Amino acid sequence: MTKEIPTTFAQHLADTAGDIARHYFGTPLDIISKEDESPVTKADREIEQTLRDIIEREYPEDGILGEEFGIKESKNGLTWVIDPIDGTKSFTIARPTFGTLIGLCHEEKPILGIIDQPILKDRWIGQIGHQTTFNGKPVSCRKCPDISQAIFGTGSASQISHNDPQRFDRFEAVTRYTVYQGDCYFYGLMANGFIDAIAEDHLGIYDFIALVPIIESAGGKITDWKGLPKTLHGDSTLLACGDPLIHNRFLELI
Repeated sequence: MTKEIPTTFAQHLADTAGDIARHYFGTPLDIISKEDESPVTKADREIEQTLRDIIEREYPEDGILGEEFGIKESKNGLTWVIDPIDGTKSFTIARPTFGTLIGLCHEEKPILGIIDQPILKDRWIGQIGHQTTFNGKPVSCRKCPDISQAIFGTGSASQISHNDPQRFDRFEAVTRYTVYQGDCYFYGLMANGFIDAIAEDHLGIYDFIALVPIIESAGGKITDWKGLPKTLHGDSTLLACGDPLIHNRFLELI
């Protein structure tokens, strides 16, 4: 890709999303259950629609894929991928582990990602060819070549064990300890060197595209459960490791 990656524009999108999220955060919200029984609020939909409008105005040939309003096909190979509120359940109970995810793909490959937590005002930016930053400062995943010292994160035991009841037990048996329900904030903590491995399933494309450049540009490795790269048409599984040396060991456990 020869065109400059619009990082400043992506940050403007994150700023806009944050303003809307802060307006609704900690207020009574009507919670609607979607067909898959996941929750959605007025804030989710307002954020996504606002960001889509801005992108279509400034970059009309770019594609857009969002959690709430589907896909607009790209005319130039670039596609924005938006999760307006990753962690809607946390958002509805005023727990600041949710965030807005903004990703950009060139063809299939994620090239830019932002995790923005607007209440804590924490922001991670990952871009190919550049070190991941946290609130403007470079960060790196930590080294953890010994899986027995790894801190492991996941949404829940059932999320990763639905088709193999022993999978979670295998992870827990060989790692130091497990932390739960961190939403997208977990991946920022991995980029900052606090979490060593994360496994999840049942993810939409909008749940992981922004995470890929953030983890990879911080020195980590992120794939599906077969060890394949996460792309615009990837499956619903995800394995991220801060130290690539333990990634294959976790794949064996899966």
